[in-house]
Order: sequence, then structure tokens, then C-alpha cells
Amino acid sequence: MSVNGNNATPPSPAIAPGIETLDPVAFARELGQRWPGGVDPRVRAVLPTMDAPFFQAGLAGYSDAAMRIVARQQGCPLCVTEALLDRMLLGGGHGFDKADLVLQNEQLLADNLPSGTDDHPLIGQIIGSDPDEMAAAAVKMYEQGQRRDREYRDMAYGSGGMPHYVDTRWKVGDGEAAPAGASASDAVCEDDCTPEALLRLAEMQPPESYDPRSVFANLPPVDPADKPKPPNSKPERERAGAEAAGAPSRSFATIDVNLACPVKKIDRKSRGGHWLTDPVGAIRILKAVRDGLPPEVPCTVKLRRAYDDTPEMARNFEVIFSAAYDLGYAWATVHARTVEQRYIGPSRWTFLKDLMSRHTDKIVFGSGDVWVAQDIFRMIGYAGVSGVSVARGCIGNPWIFRQARQMLAGQPVTRPSIAEQREVLLQHFRLSVAVNGEYHAGKMMRKFGIKFAQHHHTPEAVKVRMCAVNTTKDWLATLDELYVEPATVSSAG
Repeated sequence: MSVNGNNATPPSPAIAPGIETLDPVAFARELGQRWPGGVDPRVRAVLPTMDAPFFQAGLAGYSDAAMRIVARQQGCPLCVTEALLDRMLLGGGHGFDKADLVLQNEQLLADNLPSGTDDHPLIGQIIGSDPDEMAAAAVKMYEQGQRRDREYRDMAYGSGGMPHYVDTRWKVGDGEAAPAGASASDAVCEDDCTPEALLRLAEMQPPESYDPRSVFANLPPVDPADKPKPPNSKPERERAGAEAAGAPSRSFATIDVNLACPVKKIDRKSRGGHWLTDPVGAIRILKAVRDGLPPEVPCTVKLRRAYDDTPEMARNFEVIFSAAYDLGYAWATVHARTVEQRYIGPSRWTFLKDLMSRHTDKIVFGSGDVWVAQDIFRMIGYAGVSGVSVARGCIGNPWIFRQARQMLAGQPVTRPSIAEQREVLLQHFRLSVAVNGEYHAGKMMRKFGIKFAQHHHTPEAVKVRMCAVNTTKDWLATLDELYVEPATVSSAG
């Protein structure tokens, strides 16, 4: 995702008429008194270690292990990885190592963490276009790659090692050429949407009277009968992983399916937010992942409120949203913008409020236009969601989590001092070097540095210096020059 430029607008309030009557300080205090940590008991039933009603979202290009660990040190109870492509995971790409670096490379980080290598609980997020690849990638994430890569590929492609499913969809007129001989009518769907399924969708009743289970009843089978299946019983899983000596004993808290990403190149490849245009395909992916993982492993899903603002796309959201829970997904995280909006314009908390009024029995985390700690409790109090996924609001601002915990405890919110900012910036850069190497850490930390600058008393000067950082030496020089407490001015009596 892009934080600045044409793909995003500056921080602004969400659409939430009447929210000015809600006192976030009083609500946060009341929430902290109602439940331990302000956490919905249903969330604790899924993740017993969850001790606050918010978490750090997966942020493409940002939320690596370094950012996550810094957030945790400031009070974030749960983090999400960047969305990892299923095919990359199955191909043995480096993204898998970075998804859970503290598990895969504990020795690498051991000397850089004052409190050990703990980055848990951690949600592993996957994104893709093929149900079988998504299911196999989910199993690999959960098992932390304990089997040989070939075994995971066989789950997706069969023993021949070639895909039996070919994604042939595209979007005519969206910047990519269609295959030779194709017409606009062909561009709707081929492999996973039969004409009958499309007709069912076209004749759908309004959301309040539609039963999404009718879609399940008519879905074609996801897997051929002879396809190798992930082990689902405990003895089978133990046998399958027995040869993986020294394999990590910890894994992801949940596996999260990304059906929300609004990036154009992701959408064009039938991934992420694209699936809000295709409920049947979305449900096939959700079902394949849920069926592929052991029953005790929680699954969650990330959605946007629709692909666009048409009634058809509103119905699509309702179908996918309800289907996820019927399939056994623990919760949905719902971003209150459409896919077409990307990050432009305000999100609609009115949508979240309406959604929760109709689905009081469901766990939902909200997202969109959460910029300060007070916004976390404005969203929970206004919309009635169980908690909040904090995304752009925590880039360069890990203190948002500390401040939210202070509000839950009925304490005054404290801003980070210059000394605290310096310590966090030092720690973040050190961790980023461990994760990315010094060269890439220099580039990475420029993005963070200009966001951290918002807390400084001379933010523009800090931004200019941060943009020139390349090495650890540059970083330390910037901190030595700018991150010192202002001299105290005293007058003679």
C-alpha cells in the first residue's frame, strides 16, 4: 500500500455522523472495567493471550519483524504479517522466512533483542488466486515448513507437480492485454465460475433475506479425489512432521485470508480485493483453506466493505462475510473503504455500525481512519466492533498502543519524550539491519523516519535528514544531532 501521493489522502476523520457525542476517554475507561483489558470474551476464547482490543495490521512494505517487535514493546498485543503470496510460499521464496523471522532465524536476532525473540501471537496472512495453492500455502505457514517443499507443492498441484487448475481470468481494458481471441464476455470468469453460478448471483435477493449456505450447496468440488490432502488428525500430523528435527514449536495464532488488498496489480491478477466481485470464487478459497488446516487452527479473513458502491457489490460482501462464519472462520477484519477507493477519501464507519447492528453474534474487527489512540475507542464505541485493526496510524507511531492501554486503565495519555523517541528509533534501526541488512535497512527506515518525525518538535528538519539516511553511521549522526532534549532556559532571580 502507498501511504502518500496519489494513492492515499492525508489523515482525516471517517464518516460517522453523531460521533461527536461519544467521549472516547470515558468509553475506554468503561470498556476496561467491563472486561479484562477491554477484550471481548469471544476473542479471548480464540486467542487466550489477547489482552487488548486492538492489533497491528499487516502493512505491505512496512510490517516486518522489526516493526512488529517495536510495536509489541509499546503495548501491541497482536500483529499481522504482510500478505504473502501463496505461490511464493510454495516455491520456497524468502518471504516465508521474513513472515516469521523470529522463529526462523532466532540466532540472528538474539543479540538485538533486550527481551528475547518473542514475536507472538502472530497472524500469518496469505493472498492468492487458486484455492488449492492457498490451502497448501496455509498448511506450510502453520507447520512452519516442517516438510519438504515438494510435499507442499504436491498438496496444491498433485504428484505430477503441475497445476491442475489454471487461472485464466483477466480484466479487459484495465491495462493488460487479453489472450488472443478473447472477448469482453470471456473476461468475466472461466475456471471457477460456472454459468449457473453466475446466474444464481445475478438473481440474488437482498442481503437480509439471502442465505449464503445456498452457495455452498452448489459449489463444484475444490479438490480432485486423488489429490494428496494435508493431515488433519493429530497422529497424521505428528508422523508427517517427525523427520523435521528441531522444527519450531510455535506457529501462527491464526491464518488470515486476504480478500481486501486494493492494489491494482493485485486486483488484476485475481487476488485480494478482486474476490469481492466474485463470491463463488471467494468462498472456494475460504473453504479450501479452512478444510486444509487442522480444525483447531483458527482462520480469519480480511475484507473491504465492497468492491465499489454498487448494490451488486454490497450483496457480494454480505454473501462472503456470512459464508466465512458459516465455514468456521473466527472473525473478519473489515476495512470501511471500498477496493476502488484504495486509501482515497474517508472510510465509512456508518457501514461498520450497520453491519454490527445486523450481526451482533459475530466477532468483527474494524479498520480505516484510525490515526490516534482515541480513534480506537471512537470506532469501538460508535460501530460496536469487537476491536480495531490499526494500520497507517501506527507507522512511525508505535506509542499509539501504549496510549490506548493507558486509556483502558483510566490513565492520562502521555506523549513520547525526545529520549523515548531516540531509544525507539535506535531499536527499530538495529532490528531492521538484523532483518534486512544495512543497505536495505537504510532505505526502509527512511519511510519510517519521516513518519516518526511527526512527534518531534522540529518535524520538517527531521524529515529532511531522514531522507538522506543510508547507513547506521548516518542514522546515529541524525539522532545525535536532532534527538537531544532541548536545553532548559532559566532566568536569573
